[in-house]
Amino acid sequence: PDIIRALHSAVRTREQRYYDEFASLVNNRPPAAMRDLIGLSTDQTPIPLSQVEPLESIITRFDSAGMSLGALSPEAHESLAIAMNRLGGRSNSGEGGESIERYGNERTSKIKQVASGRFGVTPHYLVNAEVLQIKIAQGAKPGEGGQLPGDKVNDLIATLRFTRPGVTLISPPPHHDIYSIEDLAQLIFDLKQVNPQALVSVKLVAQAGIGTIAAGVAKAYADLITISGYDGGTAASPLTSVKYAGIPFELGLAETHQTLRMNDLRDKVRVQADGGMKTGLDVIKAALLGAESFGFGTAPMVALGCKYLRICHLNNCATGVATQNDQLRKEHYHGLPEMVETYFRFVIEETRQIMATLGIATMEELIGRTDLLKLLPGETDKQNHLDLSPILAVDESAHGKPQFCSEPGNAPFDKGEKAEQMVNETLEAIDNKLGGIFNYEVQNIHRSIGARLSGEIAKRYGNQGMADCPITLKLRGTAGQSFGVWNAGGLNMELEGDANDYVGKGMAGGQLVVYPPRASLFKSHETTIIGNTCLYGATGGTLYAAGLAGERFAVRNSGARAVVEGIGDHGCEYMTGGVITVLGSTGINFGAGMTGGFAFVYEPEMDNPQTRQGFAAKVNHELVEIHRVDSELTARYAIFLREEIARFTAATGSQWGQEFLDNFSARLPGFWLIKPKISQFETMLEQVV
Repeated sequence: PDIIRALHSAVRTREQRYYDEFASLVNNRPPAAMRDLIGLSTDQTPIPLSQVEPLESIITRFDSAGMSLGALSPEAHESLAIAMNRLGGRSNSGEGGESIERYGNERTSKIKQVASGRFGVTPHYLVNAEVLQIKIAQGAKPGEGGQLPGDKVNDLIATLRFTRPGVTLISPPPHHDIYSIEDLAQLIFDLKQVNPQALVSVKLVAQAGIGTIAAGVAKAYADLITISGYDGGTAASPLTSVKYAGIPFELGLAETHQTLRMNDLRDKVRVQADGGMKTGLDVIKAALLGAESFGFGTAPMVALGCKYLRICHLNNCATGVATQNDQLRKEHYHGLPEMVETYFRFVIEETRQIMATLGIATMEELIGRTDLLKLLPGETDKQNHLDLSPILAVDESAHGKPQFCSEPGNAPFDKGEKAEQMVNETLEAIDNKLGGIFNYEVQNIHRSIGARLSGEIAKRYGNQGMADCPITLKLRGTAGQSFGVWNAGGLNMELEGDANDYVGKGMAGGQLVVYPPRASLFKSHETTIIGNTCLYGATGGTLYAAGLAGERFAVRNSGARAVVEGIGDHGCEYMTGGVITVLGSTGINFGAGMTGGFAFVYEPEMDNPQTRQGFAAKVNHELVEIHRVDSELTARYAIFLREEIARFTAATGSQWGQEFLDNFSARLPGFWLIKPKISQFETMLEQVV
């Protein structure tokens, strides 16, 4: 309470004495964090404060941590963004998307987060960022995805996240397009294609072995790495995670910095620390351990009025900071951007004063200088048994190597020449909304085809502003990974051939059509044509694929419509919108976590009683229910289904699709309709379509 009161007084009165009281309470507390057992060297020659790097330069190293609009109230979320933009730092959108009314003005978050749920991630969202952060995990709850209780999902939050009000939103523990360091490299490439000007950050949690992971992230061409400690963002995390998961950022930061130096990677990537930092002394210690930028989450919230009641998940925050309750926000939120600005000015001034006492003029001189740190004795037997000397160690192989990033960006080996050719040849049509058809040959080395064009379209017209005059790419060959990733309205692509994983990932509009070579003799409904995790996080658009798709088809789909001739396991997982039609069999665990949209699945051997029960056994029935489509209740859906198949067949020329059209009445009893239990037949078709 004393710390909270002192900080509130400091930011409201702007009086130095209150901040000094706050800093003293934090910096001189009994050891409560790892850094409290580490002190500063006292035998340095001080320099005048006037010789120390100015606030305006240091602030560019400061970010507000990722806290979503949903976790925070709109007023608090915007206040953080305004404050950081005015200061010259950056705010982080968190994983909930951001209203387009905030793009391009002082309310925008310069860091846009891409988390496992992909909530609100569209091409327009991605091009309005200076930094794109891939949140692998969160320090307060490593191994778990983000969680937003249904009480906090109002109309605004549901719109931004492409879901329904009142539905609890849980991001998957993993990113379903990241199961290896190569997969991470692909996502980084996807993001650099849609927004080449943005830096790509990867947020990791402190853990044993994080140095090896960070080295892999640097080799995957990330520009920034954030090391998140267990001490931050705990208010809405499960109690088990708060108590038992995560480790201090100091351990992960030191290991990351040391490993990157030993592997000649430190000059290629920026390293940030976050997790409970509150004062300038915390900043100094983090910098000396190897951080060159710093993330603050809880303290700026307190500056806005948060009293640290730790009831963020209940939607009844007494200060209006972490609630969507209109009355609480109107009556009790009194935060202003100026309060956050005042807090950071105090922190940076304290940082500068400590730098002066250490004889350090610039932040770059400070980074990695563990010789300026010393270990302090603990106050308990357990603390005295800790050996923290490895944190301060410098391996012989690292001597003389860079301590900080010196490159403007970590440029990928793949320069995307095919994508650049497409941009050069279509840019006039995009600028002038001329439309047109363009033909190209592609190979599997050509990755993320369409992302560069979608980025150019989204920068000019948003997600759908060019949908009425699209350009069409007619392609032949085998497309590499992420064909049609982040596809914007205004870009249609037709591929005669096949494609690898992640087709249509994050697409927001347009149409993707994939069909086998016209001269092929194999049966399309028995042959794989697109890979795994297609339509992951899609928010709109259409995908027609004349063949089989892999696993996790339409995972976290929020609005796309698709027709495909068969899929693997985990179809429509975590789906919140859109319509999926499968003209063939599926794998297990269909519809797990599905809370929106609906799907049709055809059971091929409908005359076999055992097979008729087969699909029901593959469905995860926790949140969905299944119905046959040949009843009076589903008559409207049968008409819609036939129209979908007709559109698919016209686009792909599928003989299998034509078979359904020619014998629709006979085939109809073999279809299942899968819908969320909370959706009503009477209104679902209009709501989704």
